[in-house]
Amino acid sequence: MSNSKNTILSLRNVKKHFPIKEGVFQNVVGQVHAVDGVSFDIGAGETVGLVGESGCGKTTIGRCVSGLEPLTNGDIFFDLTPEKLLALEDFEKHQSEIKNKHLIDEIQSTSNISKIEGDDFYNYRRNCQMVFQDSFSSLSPRQLVSDIVSRPLKIHKVCADNELIPRTIELLEQVGLGKQHLYRFPHQFSGGQRQRISIARALALDPKLIVLDEPTSALDVSVQAQILNLLHDLQKQRGLSYLFITHNLSVIRHMADKIVVMYLGKVVEAGKTEDIFSNPQHPYTKALLAASPDLSEDVMSDMAALDGPIPDPARPPQGCSFRTRCPVSRTECGWEVDDIIRRLEHHETLIDSIKSVHQPDAFNAKLTFETSLSAIELKDVIGTNDIPKQMRKAIKKIEVDGNDVNISFDPVQTVPLVQSDNGSLSRCVLANK
Repeated sequence: MSNSKNTILSLRNVKKHFPIKEGVFQNVVGQVHAVDGVSFDIGAGETVGLVGESGCGKTTIGRCVSGLEPLTNGDIFFDLTPEKLLALEDFEKHQSEIKNKHLIDEIQSTSNISKIEGDDFYNYRRNCQMVFQDSFSSLSPRQLVSDIVSRPLKIHKVCADNELIPRTIELLEQVGLGKQHLYRFPHQFSGGQRQRISIARALALDPKLIVLDEPTSALDVSVQAQILNLLHDLQKQRGLSYLFITHNLSVIRHMADKIVVMYLGKVVEAGKTEDIFSNPQHPYTKALLAASPDLSEDVMSDMAALDGPIPDPARPPQGCSFRTRCPVSRTECGWEVDDIIRRLEHHETLIDSIKSVHQPDAFNAKLTFETSLSAIELKDVIGTNDIPKQMRKAIKKIEVDGNDVNISFDPVQTVPLVQSDNGSLSRCVLANK
């Protein structure tokens, strides 16, 4: 903790679950684990890139950070001094021996965004702004640019009414527009110009942190470069911190100081940009890099394409969540009964003959079939190449008893994030070794 700069944002075991509702009375029957225990820090003037496939939870984290979604669990702290960050880390390690209790209470009441109120929350809303992916839908089609950009200044009473227009023109000029654009509507601009307007609005209150949710994905390549260079210049001029959410690894390589790789709501790898690009540790990170055409010449171009089904986020797997698609999976990755059921999708008659599934936990189940022949067929299928070798080796017991098949695996815990050889954190049993 020798760094003298403040930590602008600190996520601690953040979880966001969305309820699944069914029936006339909309009873809650389950939860979608969109974000499931995510932790990382963003320092002052730093850019952290959040990457992963669609549906991994990137945008949900951005909305939680911006205060647009309440947290299910966990904490998000804003603008911590080195002393406060050290006290918070010490408290998490030794909760039974609370030191600096007054400082911990102060941090919770003034820096925890889910608990702060009044002036403290007002200050946070000023200092955390967001630029959305779709610049057209994020700008009111019925408002002029002058109203869109000046609205934050009015709400937070930053300047007098007679100073609004000069201040708005100044903001537009900082993003490459001018006073000739004041009295136009969003539909009169190109996609790149609309994104510049969104950036000008985000800069209006001189924030410390900007959440950028796929800010260039809807733009042409040449316009993307202009917007990225603009963001880079603004960061140097204003000392901004960015949470940059994207699936474009070339963009992240250009923009980010650190990278957080997400899969199915969890962080699977995190570290410095140069470390992850030069020597990625997690198989999922390697697959993402190999799938990026711009990077194929210098990173992991021989990585096999991903295969296998993506697990249901409403029933997140134990062990390693990536094991169902991992080309280097191991017996100890934490296989479950659900993994076998997913692999039976090509055996429709066998699936249709299942009458019931009694599953007390993820690692044990009793499948009841309509006939004993179907039960025997299931055992035969499990012995074929339709079931990956590593999954077959992980099966602890498979017994046929009439129309029933009892299957069990050795239970495992969630694979933790551990320090890897390249200095990054990786959630993989290979890194744990």
